[in-house]
Amino acid sequence: MTSGTTPTPDAVPAPKPIAGTLQDLVLDSGDVEKFLDNLAELAVAQLSSPDNEVLCGVTLLRPRKAETVASSSKPARKLDELQYNFGDGPCLTAARTHQMIYVPDTRDDDRWSNYLAAISKRGIHSVLGVPIPLNGEATCALNFYATTTSAFTENARSTAETFAREASASLRLAVHIAHLTETSENLRSAMSSRTTIDLAAGIIMGQNRCSHDAAIVILKAASSARNLKLRDVAAQVLASVGQQAPETHFDN
Repeated sequence: MTSGTTPTPDAVPAPKPIAGTLQDLVLDSGDVEKFLDNLAELAVAQLSSPDNEVLCGVTLLRPRKAETVASSSKPARKLDELQYNFGDGPCLTAARTHQMIYVPDTRDDDRWSNYLAAISKRGIHSVLGVPIPLNGEATCALNFYATTTSAFTENARSTAETFAREASASLRLAVHIAHLTETSENLRSAMSSRTTIDLAAGIIMGQNRCSHDAAIVILKAASSARNLKLRDVAAQVLASVGQQAPETHFDN
């Protein structure tokens, strides 16, 4: 070490940006429902402190319907559902207006008075509703609840707003991945059904000395008469000659 140089402590890794954490959450969650549950839990971790435990629900607002699609706990879900029973509240308003709504003290706020009185009796004294920007008809919001008054400081509200903005991009990514997965599964199922039906048609062609089109007509007639799906009838034909529905290379 050069003389006069002050030694420096080992560098502490910087915390991972929330955008990167949310992207990891998308990849690790497996499906949209699990992602949203993990999102609610991560949101709680962002805003909670040792002396201020926060609950979180995720409201999805569609035309004529509002529902909690995820929550950090059962109490958080019940608080959301209570809001739906009243038909209005800070979190529903946040979703509808795309504006953050803050209630510092549920005992001293004349907005949504019936709902706020109901949750105040359950020990909830601060509420924060933060919209998650989405495209399309549906709207979404994070619903935060705390047992202390003035629980969501200006810094906490800023953190929640940033979190919701980053969550929007991650939620769209999760939905897109889910759509691609569903499309792939539908294609795999269709290809498997097509293979089973073609093999059954081949058996019928051999048994009846008929064309492929005629064999398909026979299968469809049996499907209609038995009120079964065409693939199930085809599988029965295969089973009648000691064969099972085959696996295709899409199953591997």
